[in-house]
Amino acid sequence: MPTANVNGIRLHYEDQGDGDPVVLVMGQGASGRAWHLHQVPALVEAGHRVVTFDNRGIPPSEECGGGFTIDDLVADTAALAEHLGLGPCRFVGVSMGAYVVQELMLARPELVRQGVLMATRGRTDALRAALGRGERALYDSGLTLPPAYAAWVRAVQNLSPATLDDEQQVQDWLELFEFAPEPAGPGVRAQLDLVVPDGRLAAYRAISRPCLVIGFADDVVLPPHLGREVAAAVPHAVYHEIKDCGHYGYLERPDEVNRVLLEFFRT
Repeated sequence: MPTANVNGIRLHYEDQGDGDPVVLVMGQGASGRAWHLHQVPALVEAGHRVVTFDNRGIPPSEECGGGFTIDDLVADTAALAEHLGLGPCRFVGVSMGAYVVQELMLARPELVRQGVLMATRGRTDALRAALGRGERALYDSGLTLPPAYAAWVRAVQNLSPATLDDEQQVQDWLELFEFAPEPAGPGVRAQLDLVVPDGRLAAYRAISRPCLVIGFADDVVLPPHLGREVAAAVPHAVYHEIKDCGHYGYLERPDEVNRVLLEFFRT
């Protein structure tokens, strides 16, 4: 597995395909391998070079359990692109990864050709703040939910009613979640401390790169109205909402997500 030594840490990445490069930035507590089920094959087939990586905090990248900031993740993403000679290129992020990409477009616009922000936000509202406090408190308590119950919580939190009401689909997802639980460790705990501060929506008015914001219609973790706020703040951003999917929309409705991505890339 290739690694890059950037910003004093070891960052694990994967690099596939040829052509115009795309860097995929994963969300909180998840491995970059999540992109390989649907997005990487579609983008490679469409003629792109695709780079995925594990953010600091997620092994085998360094966990940095002492803590870090969103600026560190932005710097890591930029350094990896420079290490591989990719810029300017396209960056796609989901959830926390979208936050990284929108901050990258401000901090290092010369590296960005286009930016795609899926399930994003530009502020932390009361409900998201409560969720963050609850996640940190649960982690710090040392309690471990039974795998079957943890799978149920994850399904309800991240999937759409369309999936949850389909007996076969929901059974497949529950089995997957139970046997492939979310990662844990000091780096994951450090990621839980990353929050969007007040005032970022105003800052995003300075973004100059072409930007697509994708909302997932049934997302309860980061609902579409928060993404629409980002799209409204970024000059000339395009907003697209995908039906019948939750926070895991890129996994629930991959064909539609990939179609929208490739259509935007062609503009």
